[in-house]
Amino acid sequence: MRRTVLIVGAGSGLSAALARRFADAGAQIALAARSAGKLGELEEQVGARVFACDASSPPAVAALFNDVARALGEPDVVIYNASQRTRGPFVDLDPDAVERGLTVTAFGGFLVGQAAARRMLPRGSGVILFTGASASVKGYAQSAPFAMGKFALRGLAQSMARELAPLGIHVAHVVIDGGIRSAANPGDPARPDALLDPAAIAETYFQLAQQPRSAWSWEIELRPWVERF
Repeated sequence: MRRTVLIVGAGSGLSAALARRFADAGAQIALAARSAGKLGELEEQVGARVFACDASSPPAVAALFNDVARALGEPDVVIYNASQRTRGPFVDLDPDAVERGLTVTAFGGFLVGQAAARRMLPRGSGVILFTGASASVKGYAQSAPFAMGKFALRGLAQSMARELAPLGIHVAHVVIDGGIRSAANPGDPARPDALLDPAAIAETYFQLAQQPRSAWSWEIELRPWVERF
């Protein structure tokens, strides 16, 4: 596998696992984050190129794709993993914080998806993956802004998939329904698989990106075996 994979909204959790999985298969990895300095360790681990980008800014997203193309070639796989969560009682929510959350979670997904599609369409191939959450399909109490953003992102992915699949672009949305294990959230040692393993999630993304076009998925749900749904 010699493909270029761009992960937008990169960090130390799921994005790091995705970078490692695709790099293990021989892909060139581009990592984009608002604070690129935090990615130094991952950059070394997978030999990635790191780019600073505010995914909610149209000029910044345009510059990102230009920079990635110059450094590594046009991306074959683009993963949108950025989001911003605002919690609190509905009547107390700060409108500015809600607007920012929607801008990052949904509008940023639109900008990145559009930029990716514009570059993939002339080739008639490419993969665009969006990271969803439980909130993509269930609006929880005191989490209205996150549900708004994730519902919008899911609708974006579904619309893009229907429009772009016949043109050779595979668009898919992954619902991460459950907590992800991390250093900050290791879970119960007695039930180590009660949280989603980021490496296991990354394996699913990798397989999704390899699907033959005679059997494409537009959406996959992932949850631990003990998670109620």
